[in-house]
Amino acid sequence: MIFGIIKPYPSPLVSGRGIDLDFAMLAGCLALLGLGLVMITSASSEVAAAQSGNPLYHMFRHLVYVLIGVGACIVTMMVPIATWQKMGFTMLVGAFGLLVLVLVPGIGREVNGSMRWIGFSFFNVQPSEIAKVFVVIYLAGYLVRRQKEVRESWMGFFKPFIVLLPMAGLLLMEPDFGATVVMMGAAAAMLFLGGVGLFRFSLMVLLAVGAVFVLVQAQPYRMARLVTFTDPWSDQFGSGYQLTQALIAFGRGEWLGVGLGNSVQKQFYLPEAHTDFVFSVLAEELGVVGSLVTVALFVFVTVRALYIGLWAEKAKQFFAAYMAFGLAFLWIGQFLINIGVNVGLLPTKGLTLPFLSYGGSSLVICCACVGLLLRIEWESRTHLGSEEHEFNESDFAEEPHHGR
Repeated sequence: MIFGIIKPYPSPLVSGRGIDLDFAMLAGCLALLGLGLVMITSASSEVAAAQSGNPLYHMFRHLVYVLIGVGACIVTMMVPIATWQKMGFTMLVGAFGLLVLVLVPGIGREVNGSMRWIGFSFFNVQPSEIAKVFVVIYLAGYLVRRQKEVRESWMGFFKPFIVLLPMAGLLLMEPDFGATVVMMGAAAAMLFLGGVGLFRFSLMVLLAVGAVFVLVQAQPYRMARLVTFTDPWSDQFGSGYQLTQALIAFGRGEWLGVGLGNSVQKQFYLPEAHTDFVFSVLAEELGVVGSLVTVALFVFVTVRALYIGLWAEKAKQFFAAYMAFGLAFLWIGQFLINIGVNVGLLPTKGLTLPFLSYGGSSLVICCACVGLLLRIEWESRTHLGSEEHEFNESDFAEEPHHGR
């Protein structure tokens, strides 16, 4: 079916100019993928050796996820943006379906007290990762359809929350507080860029802060994390254990690190060393310099994603622009929360670091988002991203090449 959709259309991979990609964006993402594979190999070696007898077990699995992710990137790159716009409501329904399924006993898989995965024989799917992207696509379509209403009326502003609040409720039932914050934050940013007035946006921010306060108070373990992260050493062998071990990793790394593969904290001192806290192992092995280079790569790809949205907006491809903005803010939210948790600026949350953390769903979805962004950039640059056009190779053969 997918190949039937994409066959008549040129793409960044099939055009009169050959491969016509935003190579700067692609290079930044590939650098993060490569760094992630190296760090997963190092951070997971001790755990993998103890659990499976093979220190490279997680590395091989992660490599498979990388290859699947590259395939997902290629597929999304070849599908016209107009097709995603048409499928927005269907994807929203699919997101709700997945979030309901994961809560069904026997279908959802419980890990560490959370029902966040749907288990298959050889792999698990995390519906929240898929749902966040589907919400961005649906909301981008809503902002295009209801642009005037969103900018001028309270009803246009509140309508998206009829969808967003039930979805946030399903995420909190897993519970997945981090994914809820990232999804709602990206949605709020999209609404602001879609033209919501400053007064209404400020009101939304105040309501969101109030909701977070209530949610933290409602669960004792969330309150304990909030209190502990301000002084993790007060209970360093209890609720502050993960954060104190992460801070020790940062301290051991100093400026240039202890060397790749030489981390001590990954040897069963730091829990989730290859997933949520892989950045701490990176800081220990590569030091401040390696950490800052990694952060610089994150900044580059997210700023580039925002520029891709800006270029699409200038080309008057507003759906593509809002989608690019939303995807960028999903990445920004996860980067800030994960790194903030690792360095002790935020309470501990189970949220992966895009491109770097071990986890199939997160990695594959990140790669699919890269494909979407590369497609948006190509369509805005060639001005041939409209569904009203019938394309053929001659449309591209005479057009002069120009990059950004």
